[in-house]
Amino acid sequence: VQLQACGGGLVQAGGSLRLSCAASGRTFSTYNMGWFRRAPGKERGFVGAVSGSGHSTYYGDSVNGRFTISRDNAKNTVYLQMNYLKPEDTAVYYCAAGRFTPFQAVSVRVRSFYGAWGQGTQVTVSS
Repeated sequence: VQLQACGGGLVQAGGSLRLSCAASGRTFSTYNMGWFRRAPGKERGFVGAVSGSGHSTYYGDSVNGRFTISRDNAKNTVYLQMNYLKPEDTAVYYCAAGRFTPFQAVSVRVRSFYGAWGQGTQVTVSS
């Protein structure tokens, strides 16, 4: 599967953005999808993930309650709705696809479980 992320940009603190990640292929629903981000000087960290069916989601502690992941398997697309953005959310955001089981709080955070990655999209939040 190949992934293409888009939707990043510059937004003021408190604002919203929606990222999209489009996938190629006809087996999109068999992939768990994750979002990760890398802030300047930091390692790539977990943002959230959604199961292949879309029925289960997990979020990182710093974004829980502000960000929402959803997917449209008919469109081969996963979304990351980001609300109440903070300057510390500034990062390059990456979508990732992985076929792993079980889909659990521990497994979704493991970067190596995701075999395909998008190119990243920059999100900058100004104070």
